[in-house]
Formats: sequence, C-alpha cells, structure tokens
Amino acid sequence: MFKQNYNVIGVMSGTSLDGVDLAHIRFTKNSDWNYEILETETVSYSEEWLNKLKLAVNFSESQLEELNVNYTHLLAEIIKDFITKNTIENLDAVCSHGHTILHKPNLGYTLQIGNLPIISELINQNIVCDFRVQDVELGGQGAPLVPIGDKLLFSEYDYCLNLGGFSNISFEDKVQRIAFDISAVNTVLNFYSNTLGFEYDDKGEIARSGKLDLELFDKLNKLEFYNLSYPKSLGIEFVNEFVFPITENFKISINDKMNTFVEHIAFQISKVISKKDTSLLITGGGVYNDFLIERIKFHLPDNNVIIPTQKTIEFKEALIFAFLGVLKLRNEINVLSSVTGAKENHSSGKIYKKK
Repeated sequence: MFKQNYNVIGVMSGTSLDGVDLAHIRFTKNSDWNYEILETETVSYSEEWLNKLKLAVNFSESQLEELNVNYTHLLAEIIKDFITKNTIENLDAVCSHGHTILHKPNLGYTLQIGNLPIISELINQNIVCDFRVQDVELGGQGAPLVPIGDKLLFSEYDYCLNLGGFSNISFEDKVQRIAFDISAVNTVLNFYSNTLGFEYDDKGEIARSGKLDLELFDKLNKLEFYNLSYPKSLGIEFVNEFVFPITENFKISINDKMNTFVEHIAFQISKVISKKDTSLLITGGGVYNDFLIERIKFHLPDNNVIIPTQKTIEFKEALIFAFLGVLKLRNEINVLSSVTGAKENHSSGKIYKKK
C-alpha cells in the first residue's frame, strides 16, 4: 500500500544557466494528485561555474568526469543549505534533474552531471535522480520529461508551454500525451544579451528596439528540425551547430538579430498550436520577456494565454522533477513513450538511499 502524502524537494538546472532551482513540495494522492509549493529558491552560478558549464560541451572524457564530481559536491552544498535555511525535516526524498551537458539521444547518449551516487551521502537524504539515461537506453529521446506532470498536475489546460533555454510543449492528442521541443529560446537570446553586457534581455526591451530581418527570419524557419515529426528534442549542440552559423552570418545589429529571433520563436510556437479557442499555460523564465509574450499572442489571437502564479512560472520544472521522483518511489510510470519515442512507458531514474 503506497503512501498518500509525500514531502520532497525538486531540484532543476536548465540549459539557460539561470541557476539551480529548488522547490519544497508536498504532494497528496487521493483520486487525483494535488500539490503545494512551499519554500523556493534559485541559486545563481558563480562566474567560474558559468564558464565551466558553457564550455563543458567541448570537454574531454576525463575533464567531464572531474566536472561531474565537482558539480555533485556543489549541488549537494546548495541542497544542504536550502534544507538548513528552511528547517525542512522528514523528507521522503530529494528529486534532482542535475545539469545537462551532452544530449545526443540519436547517438545513444545523454549526460546530466550532479547525479553521482555520492550525493546521497553528502546530503544524508534519499535521492531520486538521473531521469533521462534509461529512456535513451530504451530508444527514446530522453526528453521531454515534464509531460507526465502536465498530464497529471495541469490537466485543465489544453496546452502547456515552457519557455526556458528551449521552448517545449505538451498536449493531449487522440487520448495520448504528445510533447516535444519546439525551438531555442533563452539559449540564443541570453547569448546575444551577454555580448551587449547584459545577463538577459529585461522584458525583451533590447529585442523590441530592433527590426525584423525577413531574410534571417526565413532562413531560421527553414531549419530541418522544424520539419521532423515528434518525438524530437533539442540540446545546446543544435544551437551551436545550426542556429549560430545562420545568425552570425548576418551583418545586422544584435538588436535586429534578437528581434528577428523572438519573431521566429513566436512563429514556430503558432505552427504547433493548431486548435483555436484553446487554453495555453505558459511557464519558464521566458514569461518575463514581455515582447516575446506579445508576439506569441499576436500569432495566436484566438487562444487564451494564461500566465500562472510566480512560483509556478519559475519553479514548474522543479515541481515536476519532484513529482517524477515521487512516481519513481512508487515504481509508477513517469516517462511516456508517446512523448520520447522509447519502446515502452517506464518508471525512470535512480534511487540512492541514505545510510
């Protein structure tokens, strides 16, 4: 007989490198799942760690091994501080995504650092982590993993859209959950903001000040990825190999590049949402880019765009990784083959018990 109440922490670090998101969550299982988001925090990376994580895609195998150990220690300290600061007791588990460094599922591998077994000893808590590897071994994309949470925690919305390093979407289609990555978002916008000396484009004002370049817009929309059928997922490799070679080839201002890329993001989202008079829940850091939200609404005039509470906007992924961990503890399905393309639905992740 399974428990009805779970006291867990969800931990997430995204490709946009905003920092480590932590959310203390209480889940209750009656006929449906309910949740309460309690304490939350985003811990920013130091300049040194930002540089390491940005460059890690080019590291050798031995450098990656060292990075994994060091990052696991860093993550453990961040989680311990969060537990101590908020006087959190009687945890069932800490459920951690880790940080994606390599993601090439078509070549059979994906790497999320911070998921080494030693983390349970460092924190002295039960750990559920490393959710992607098993799915890749089963022939899946290892992503997206959020849709099971969308299905069971956010079923009142027709579409769930997340705007982070990449945009990804989840929805029901013919009684099965469909989800996939749509395009790059903050991985590109933050890169160009950084070149101007800003951490990010506050409210999208830099992009708003630029002009749409129709030739660049057209070239971006012709990227082969957009013609692929799902399941499909994106990693930073896609940006480096396909997006930047296009944008960097255009001798226009950075403001114009950002304006054009925002239009590209909104346009690609509108191509995916084909049904009118439907509800679209948007979460993730991209929600704070007012210009991007305006352009999404422009391309989807007949849809109801919903922006939730601040905690849900900022910590939905941490919430859902906490939920994936709870499902793993119950040995219940937490990854859907309809979403990732794996051979079967499965209960993914590794459990490291505290001693």
